[in-house]
Amino acid sequence: MQTDPLLQMRHIVKIFPGVLALNGVDFTLRKGEIHALMGENGAGKSTLIKVLTGVYSSDGGEIKVDGQVISIKSPQDAQNHGISTVYQEITLCPNLTVAENMFIGREDSVWIKRKDYEKKADEILSNLGIPARSTQELGNCSLAVQQMVAIARAVDMKCKVLILDEPTSSLDDKEVNMLFDLMRDLKSKGVGIIFVTHFLEQVYEVSDRITVLRNGELVGEYTVEELPQVELVSKMIGKELGELSSMGEHEEAEENKKEVFYEAEGLSSSDALPFDFKIRKGEVNGFTGLLGSGRSESVRAIFGADKVTGGNVKINGKKVSITKPIEAMRNGIGYLAEDRKRDGIIADLSVRENIILALQVMNGILRPISRSEAESYADEYIKMLNIKTASRETPVGSLSGGNQQKVILARWLLTHPEYLILDEPTRGIDVGTKLEIQKLVLKLAEDGVSVTFISSEIEEMLRTCSRLVVMRDRHIVGELKGKDLNQTKVMQTIAGGESENEDKQ
Repeated sequence: MQTDPLLQMRHIVKIFPGVLALNGVDFTLRKGEIHALMGENGAGKSTLIKVLTGVYSSDGGEIKVDGQVISIKSPQDAQNHGISTVYQEITLCPNLTVAENMFIGREDSVWIKRKDYEKKADEILSNLGIPARSTQELGNCSLAVQQMVAIARAVDMKCKVLILDEPTSSLDDKEVNMLFDLMRDLKSKGVGIIFVTHFLEQVYEVSDRITVLRNGELVGEYTVEELPQVELVSKMIGKELGELSSMGEHEEAEENKKEVFYEAEGLSSSDALPFDFKIRKGEVNGFTGLLGSGRSESVRAIFGADKVTGGNVKINGKKVSITKPIEAMRNGIGYLAEDRKRDGIIADLSVRENIILALQVMNGILRPISRSEAESYADEYIKMLNIKTASRETPVGSLSGGNQQKVILARWLLTHPEYLILDEPTRGIDVGTKLEIQKLVLKLAEDGVSVTFISSEIEEMLRTCSRLVVMRDRHIVGELKGKDLNQTKVMQTIAGGESENEDKQ
């Protein structure tokens, strides 16, 4: 790895009304290195990147590229200085070809014939080892290849500094490895890569150095070798993780004494095959399985989010009909959906308006919540969940991912649910907020709320749940609890599909 400083950000300050977002932050990127930028949501990572890419102007400090002080007033300025960003949500055009996406909006493409720029695109794709053809429609490529095409576009535009913002959040393991191979190839060519991710294991797999931010300040810069993962987490959240040790200690005998709140027999929907399921009061259980196993489809059937096609449901022993979400809500069920941007937040509405949404739906349009009530509710839950927002009137779309998730949690907690379904509540958020949500789940269970918790991270499920329903190919293939509640057994059950129905409660 070369040691020449490629990018130097010194004493960067950014102030928003009432908020010191960056307080004299330093950051250095060398040629030919992958540098992880880590911190909780709200730590200042996104703000630092937006200053670097000209989305925000800084209120202090300087930026150097190749030793020269530069001024970045717009994204175009950043691009002119060789700084490019590939975002988590792909911003290319899926209806255009790979080649068209690589050259769209570029002046030189106007003067190049289609065959010529398709040939040039194929050369770039081949040189970078990207498994795509220039004439393919981008939308027919996998998400990983779409990410790589976005990177190829940036690299061909003479990018020196490549910023990858959560590039792996929607990729499977094989696709992640493909992306990492491309990152290593670019590193060998001298490109400096800033890697932003919430997956700690990936940091240690591909990064050379780590910079940690917390509360808008620099905590430190470290080589990967000198910062073990546990210490990284500690520096990100500002406290030791000993409190995690007591999480996940479940008393099986006590669980079995609790009354059943929800019970379904043969429940099915347009997307879920018939299944049986029950959850006790104050229990935290989970659906686990690989992507596409049917875990999300199952909880959507419970909530009536998809068309229910069969089955019987009882709540507190009484038969009920739940075929649509409003019926679930009126029976004490809340549901935080897997995709918070598509099915959760309404980005243009304020934090206050998002928090009261579910309660207003339950009340009906003829019983509007007054402004003063809404403000009181919003203030209560902003404080309770430690939601970082300038005010209750801030558009929720401008909040960090973790704080958006807390707003959606507040929305459902305001309805005082007896059963709360949380589908990927910690996806794409920082370690500290994950810990807060896990502790909140266990506190809700102590208060008698039933919780179904779904996460792609098995370790998180094991810490939080007392019983796991294991799924494969949209079938329940086992239930694990007690001494069987461990990662090895979960993976064996997913892989083998052995039925453990005799253990069901």
